[in-house]
Amino acid sequence: MSGKKDLNLIRNIGIMAHIDAGKTTTTERILYYTGKVHRMGEVDDGAATMDWMEQEKERGITITSAATTCFWNGYHINIIDTPGHVDFTVEVERSLRVLDGAVALFCAVGGVEPQSETVWLQADKYHVPRIAYINKMDRVGADFNRVIGDMNEKFSLKCIPIQIPAGEGEYFTGIIDLVDLTYRVYHEESLGATFTDFPIPEDMKDSAAQARELMLEAVSEFDDVLLDKFLHGKQIEPDDINKAIRIGVIKCAIVPVLCGSSFRNRGIQKLLDSIINYLPSPKDLPPVKGYHPDSMKELQRKPSPEEPAAALAFKIQTDPHTGKLCYVRVYSGEIRTGMSLLNPNSGIRERVSRILQMHSNKRTDIETASTGDIVAIIGFRKTTTGDTLCDSKHPVILEVMSFPEPVIFVAIEPKSKADQDKLSEALSRLEEEDPTFKVRMNEETGQTIISGMGELHLEILIDRMIREFNVQANIGRPSVAYKETITELVEAEGKFVKQTGGRGQYGHVWIRVEPTNNGSDFKFENKLVGTSVPREYIPAIEKGIKESMSNGALAGYPLTGLRVTLLDGSYHDVDSSEIAFKVAASMALQEAVRKAKPVILEPVMDVEAVCPELYMGNVVGDLNLRRGKISGMIPKNNVQVISAVVPLAEMFGYATALRNITQGRGSYTMQFAKYAPLPNEVAVKMFGKMIYV
Repeated sequence: MSGKKDLNLIRNIGIMAHIDAGKTTTTERILYYTGKVHRMGEVDDGAATMDWMEQEKERGITITSAATTCFWNGYHINIIDTPGHVDFTVEVERSLRVLDGAVALFCAVGGVEPQSETVWLQADKYHVPRIAYINKMDRVGADFNRVIGDMNEKFSLKCIPIQIPAGEGEYFTGIIDLVDLTYRVYHEESLGATFTDFPIPEDMKDSAAQARELMLEAVSEFDDVLLDKFLHGKQIEPDDINKAIRIGVIKCAIVPVLCGSSFRNRGIQKLLDSIINYLPSPKDLPPVKGYHPDSMKELQRKPSPEEPAAALAFKIQTDPHTGKLCYVRVYSGEIRTGMSLLNPNSGIRERVSRILQMHSNKRTDIETASTGDIVAIIGFRKTTTGDTLCDSKHPVILEVMSFPEPVIFVAIEPKSKADQDKLSEALSRLEEEDPTFKVRMNEETGQTIISGMGELHLEILIDRMIREFNVQANIGRPSVAYKETITELVEAEGKFVKQTGGRGQYGHVWIRVEPTNNGSDFKFENKLVGTSVPREYIPAIEKGIKESMSNGALAGYPLTGLRVTLLDGSYHDVDSSEIAFKVAASMALQEAVRKAKPVILEPVMDVEAVCPELYMGNVVGDLNLRRGKISGMIPKNNVQVISAVVPLAEMFGYATALRNITQGRGSYTMQFAKYAPLPNEVAVKMFGKMIYV
């Protein structure tokens, strides 16, 4: 890998979808047809290359995003296979941040499912160009047109079929390409590696012509040559169409839709061609933006090996053999083995000991990583997810990633003294790997509390502790991560005066506390006039307020959604100190919160339950008993899809309950929606007394 390689020949893509849409199977087929692996691994057999963790093999789901690289028609494709389960949404978030394009998979039977919408919105957030692939066309109940309608109804980007299936379900025989007007049939005996392109069959010519007309109408607006040919009925070449589609995709204006059956080995080569033809290379995208760590001036880094080095660490992984692996995307310049890079987020210099080209959990050593590469680096000690690594002479901080707050926690304690140290090390390693996994100490009980995105998330992490770190621990029952906030604007005073024999302590502040409009975590503003409090004490005041927010006034839950303004104060020439102002600020905040009509907030989830119509009444009744608010009921493929908003506290054990009331025929998905005030009657049950005044 040298800096001289052609950036136009690189594609950095991710495969994203709802759970069970066939992401890992599709990736396995891509690796097989590109010659990366010589045997297809199946998820159901626990033999998929990309699902290498023991937990992934056992459960048949993807938990961690796996990176690999392959070649197709002279193009270098870096692929990240991401999880579909909402508990591992951080893996999708951090992968999309560093990718140039994505393939969104949809099930031809299930259509647009809740997690499909979540990953689509994450791709919108990072302006990731994408193509769509409707998988499982061979399944009973497959309906290509219904899924297209579903996509165009739920997504803002226009989804345009550039292929249509020849038959559906058991009659699915091949793919009709609307760009080059061919009918492709895959050969079973070669596992789909060979195929024949026929002319479109007579009985499908009308539907193909109609679909092609709609495609040309949609894509011709991106290219004047194509538009002219289309309007004047001139001969249109496949290259004209491909050029227009590519422009529309890179602008994030359209999404071309393909179809196939990955499990039956149909459609993958066309998908690979579309990745090359339509998704951007690092050169097609605008320069990455960042800012100077000192002057805060906005900076840009062009995708070029000639620019100063800049890379983003998007994933940390603990490796039993090599220690810490840091996955990075190189945005500009070159990184070589042995060189030092600056981490401007922490001000620390990090040395590149080894650079690895990853293929799932296997790796190859390389000497240089250049612009556009996604590699793993060994040697970084203090770098965490979201940190920038750059040339120390040209510092830049690239845009950081934001991660959701954990909503569920459990207490954990080692079974023996010998497990104590092992537990501490395991927790710190796992916390370093996963930004949505948090560890804290409960000061009152002395217990270690771990929190995450859901029951499955914590279950997998605890399982990893036992297997990878050999830790034996007792686990408490899952609990909900409540928070507190205020509902009124108040002003309060905090005064800390302590006189002992020698030097005393003196700190005095006046603050205004109000709820933030959008419920965001915390904002601090200094509106002091004059020198009533010296400037060097302002950081201590902010720190005192922040630390005090870990304990609310009602039940000791962390405070959120506060805007604090420092209005006034006073100091003493001799007795004032940072610690005194920190304590005074903490006292002022606690006083303000007590007066500002505090409320407890609970996490509320978006729930989608799917069941046969026969059981719909039972499911709705059960959700109502769980304090759920039904937001919609839609019939879909002989089943009912019930959407509701339900407090997380009421959803523990729901999988078993749903199976019981639907005789095993119901399923559900759940994802975090928002924090909402806890009703008074529920608070009374929890605390045995009225807590709201």
